[in-house]
Amino acid sequence: MGQKTIKVSPELAKTIRARRNELNLTIEEAATKASVGTKTWSRYESGESIRKDKYKGICKALNWRTFPDQEGSDATDRINLNEYKKHEAWSKYLAKEFGKSAAASFVIGSDILLDYLNDDLEALSSMPKGTHVGEVDVSWLEPSLPPQFLMCYDYDFLYIMRCTVLRLRAIAHAGNEIVAHSVIEELVLYLIVEESEFLMESAEIEDNDDWKDWIFNIFDDMDIITFLYSDFFVESDNIYHFNHWYEQQFYMDR
Repeated sequence: MGQKTIKVSPELAKTIRARRNELNLTIEEAATKASVGTKTWSRYESGESIRKDKYKGICKALNWRTFPDQEGSDATDRINLNEYKKHEAWSKYLAKEFGKSAAASFVIGSDILLDYLNDDLEALSSMPKGTHVGEVDVSWLEPSLPPQFLMCYDYDFLYIMRCTVLRLRAIAHAGNEIVAHSVIEELVLYLIVEESEFLMESAEIEDNDDWKDWIFNIFDDMDIITFLYSDFFVESDNIYHFNHWYEQQFYMDR
């Protein structure tokens, strides 16, 4: 699969340099955090294109979740969704039922989510038992998780979440129907779609302009948004309360 690039506008190059200085990082320190060479980092600050596989490292070095200026994405270097068909997480079921954009977003988002989970698990593994992601210096997951239950997101939870991602990827690889039986499965699928958005925006989407809708077709509602991503306070007896996230509740006749 050929490398894809992000075209760095003059404004983004200045922003990268300003952010590095704001964090009191030398070019060498920033490059080390991003796992690139110092000459490569210097080229970013002078406006050269960034390979998309280096995007996460640069964001990590600068404590960004995404680039503040994404207008620099190279529109002529769009992702071809067919490139993901040989990926181990490609779902023939999603491609058939909802289009190849759904299957590609699952591949892209689950790869990214696994990376974030592995990073946070590694960070938590060196901290006292019971530490949650809000206490990690840089957590890629914390901004995406429902804020009401922040202090519940410890090592054990992230490990279960990682196992859930891997199980769903195994189901996808086998070509079986993807069903969310629990809130944790709904949450993982929702985050997979959210994390795929940056790359999907530069994809050649032909079969479905509303590529994000497939998860709500699987859920058959938008309750996860209503209860976990709004100002709604979730009571302990609500099925979307953290105490019930692992329970098998939905579509149990399948």
